[in-house]
Amino acid sequence: MLSDRRQKVLQALIEDYIVNAQPVGSRTLVDRYSLGVSSATVRNELSVLEDEGYLTSPHTSAGRIPTDAGYRAFVDDLLEREFGDETEGDAFDELRDAATKMDDLMDKTSAALTRLTDCLSIVLAPSLLATSVKQVSLVSFTPHRALMVVVTNDGQVLDRHIEFADEVASDELAGVQNALNEVLSGKSMSEVRGIGAQEVCDALSSPLAHVVIDELMACVDVEESGRAHRLGISSLLSKPEFSNAAAALPVLQVLEDDTVLMHLFDDVASSGNPLEVRIGSENDASQLSGVSVVAAQYGPSDASGVVAVIGPTRMDYSKVIKAVRAARSALRDL
Repeated sequence: MLSDRRQKVLQALIEDYIVNAQPVGSRTLVDRYSLGVSSATVRNELSVLEDEGYLTSPHTSAGRIPTDAGYRAFVDDLLEREFGDETEGDAFDELRDAATKMDDLMDKTSAALTRLTDCLSIVLAPSLLATSVKQVSLVSFTPHRALMVVVTNDGQVLDRHIEFADEVASDELAGVQNALNEVLSGKSMSEVRGIGAQEVCDALSSPLAHVVIDELMACVDVEESGRAHRLGISSLLSKPEFSNAAAALPVLQVLEDDTVLMHLFDDVASSGNPLEVRIGSENDASQLSGVSVVAAQYGPSDASGVVAVIGPTRMDYSKVIKAVRAARSALRDL
């Protein structure tokens, strides 16, 4: 546990480093911040903070920069404070009102997060497998082609064109539609997958139902693979930490790997915390040791999504935490 004075010195150094991305010396802290102590006292506190692992000196006599442990102490102290009104929330509420469908809202929220934080933002839609089928519609275009539209209980709309090898009359298609709604309505996508196309087909005595169920599951798989709405790679790469391609490439590679992202967000979902902050080496993927992740769940626990901001460990944690909290608030009723 840091003393109040030591915490104040650490806070001042981190805030200065966040803004300027340059090692910070005692003279800078005394000149720029009202610490209420002498320069000699500040030097002594900085030395102790370095010895205890909160700071490090990248070069001799070049000032100090925070370590992951230093950022962790700073963030923990920040999270203990009572945040004021989340003024960014109004912007997200406006986006919610303007969005016409869930994907639209995901994209708009991601764009707003990037604009507010100047970092990479990711909005992960709730898994379709946990949503329930509200209605299945089959619209005949030609005897060999139809459109399937599936509406879920949380308002998501899936559509997919279906090609038939044999001719299918419109009245036959309507009959399958009615039968499928009787069997599938209220069941989760996971339950539909568990039931299996063959079982539904046998229950309805219609081979056509088999084709439609297969297409429905294929549609769900496509939607699941596109759950992550991300924006702001250029913002991330504009930071001085990633001006070197050798530093940026591993980060880009892992952020483009949806498997890694899903694992990261599964950890967030299972943590039980309303908001999770992972700093540098706290991330499981070694390629993310130079970034911090601020993430929060939204939506009901059985069908939750994740909203996250990824930036350098030097990110403006106060601004990012407020933005993520506001986005979560705007998305929570989905």
